[in-house]
Amino acid sequence: MKKIVFVLLVAFIGSAGIMAFSPKAEKRDLVSYAVLADYSKVEWVGSKTSGYHTGAFTVKSGEVKFDGTKLAGGKFTIDLNSLKLVGEDAPKFVDHLKSKDFFETSTFAEATYEISEVEYTTDTDVKIKGSLNLKGISVPVSFPAVIRNADDKRFFAQAFFSIDRTLWGINYGLPNVAKDVQVSVYLFANK
Repeated sequence: MKKIVFVLLVAFIGSAGIMAFSPKAEKRDLVSYAVLADYSKVEWVGSKTSGYHTGAFTVKSGEVKFDGTKLAGGKFTIDLNSLKLVGEDAPKFVDHLKSKDFFETSTFAEATYEISEVEYTTDTDVKIKGSLNLKGISVPVSFPAVIRNADDKRFFAQAFFSIDRTLWGINYGLPNVAKDVQVSVYLFANK
């Protein structure tokens, strides 16, 4: 019995020693691309019982990071004061959207999204996981995206998904104003 225990102990120590000296996987440095604010934007559609409104924000700044040719992370900032309606001229409504009932842009002029994980399901289709910080509240937000271009100079991706605005304390008009908001993101970057 003592011999068996001794043999098992020697085998365990030997395999631990081999694992300790095996080469580690090579970790590559991530390459950053700067987000192009003039081309990138976030669009949204908010619905209510009597219709809907479409709006957009500009992306102020940010970066996406690559491991080789694969998206690996990033962060971008959305300028909430850039809010505009698409297809309608309603300055009072824009002011209401910037008020405490919605985005409260006088206190929270920016929102940020930080990518924590990217899972490739095909060469161009990915699932992005990260956190959206809006009105001082950070909430995990995951969504599918399509990478249209990712070469050694440029990056373009787009995503279409839904978020629950009440997770950030935006509860105005419930239940007549839907809590789910449809979001479209168009993100361009250059190396």
